[in-house]
Amino acid sequence: MNTKLRTGQTVVITGASSGFGKGVARRLASEGANLVLAARRTDLIEELARECGSAIAVTTDVSRQEDIARLTRMAIEKFGSIDVWINNAGVGAIGSFTDIPLEDHVRLIEINLLGTIYGSHYALRHFKERGAGTLINVASIAAKVAFPYYPSYSASKFAVLGLTSALYREIELEGYKDIHICSVSPWATDTPWFEHAGNYSGHTPQMKPMDDPEHVIDAMVGLIDNPQEDLEVGALTKGTAISSNLLPGLTENLNAKHIYNQIQEAPFSPGTSGSLHQPLSSGSGISGGVRERMKREDLIAKR
Repeated sequence: MNTKLRTGQTVVITGASSGFGKGVARRLASEGANLVLAARRTDLIEELARECGSAIAVTTDVSRQEDIARLTRMAIEKFGSIDVWINNAGVGAIGSFTDIPLEDHVRLIEINLLGTIYGSHYALRHFKERGAGTLINVASIAAKVAFPYYPSYSASKFAVLGLTSALYREIELEGYKDIHICSVSPWATDTPWFEHAGNYSGHTPQMKPMDDPEHVIDAMVGLIDNPQEDLEVGALTKGTAISSNLLPGLTENLNAKHIYNQIQEAPFSPGTSGSLHQPLSSGSGISGGVRERMKREDLIAKR
């Protein structure tokens, strides 16, 4: 690996304390980038910043505009400018719409949608001043086809994808040749997302089959060098998106039944708000170990 590949390139990553964000940070650090790591879990991003070298940790709740303003200011004060901004922070809530407390729905929208709006706004203002920059927003397969029992999550990701598409057209119309607007849409992926999700389904959170987080990390880093409006990651996402375009009703019905059956077949689990309102100390890796957990649960169920 050429550790000088990104020397001088500064990247802001929200949701950097685990999952995709942590994986992208490590990858970019190995290529020489300056990193600005944002998350609510200060101890984890400070540890990651020490590991990455040319990096700073900025405690950030993306749902707070003042936190995003501070994140932007500290990034510019430390490194002079921002080249790439990745809106990666996101949370989930699983269960019947009316079983999920209303305050959890609201909190999810504040983080997933308002956090992306705030980050995009501050990033693009800076990019327009510089005349260059790349914005990457993390969407989801749940932005391509409706996900029952993930209702506000699906709504937030449809909105993120719509926002990103609208910004792409604006920047194109305004003639900014060196400003790039991208979204990345993964399939369900084995990260701590499921551990951090609010869960009122009565069952352990799972989704089969599940992708490897390294595939998504590869895609996100690849967008920096080869930006595109919407990158669908993996055969399952691409196939579902095509199916939804050709046979929307059938795709929605099959997807809904698949999700419902997955939930009902999983073991019992008590309700939890996960990390929606307060960050959890657990779930700090890139992988969430969900695939291994599902294997264990399947073995127990067969006994």
